[in-house]
Amino acid sequence: MVRPILSPAERERGQRLGAALRTARGDRSMVQVAAEAGIPVETLRKIETGRIATPAFFTIAALAATLGIDLKTLADDVTPSTVDAVPA
Repeated sequence: MVRPILSPAERERGQRLGAALRTARGDRSMVQVAAEAGIPVETLRKIETGRIATPAFFTIAALAATLGIDLKTLADDVTPSTVDAVPA
């Protein structure tokens, strides 16, 4: 399957996701978090560095559960608002 080329906005969102997960991981090691989430450490490394900008939902769900992050909060934090204020 050929993956479509990501837009700059999608790549930026992936970088914000990686940064948010890195921050939530704190001083815990990548190896520890990856093992607890049941994912390869290389997958976590690629997500945190933005090399995987659109990771699978269940991968992020496992990481969020391991790190104690609410999925909606995480999504809100990494997705910029696209709704412009409408003048009254």
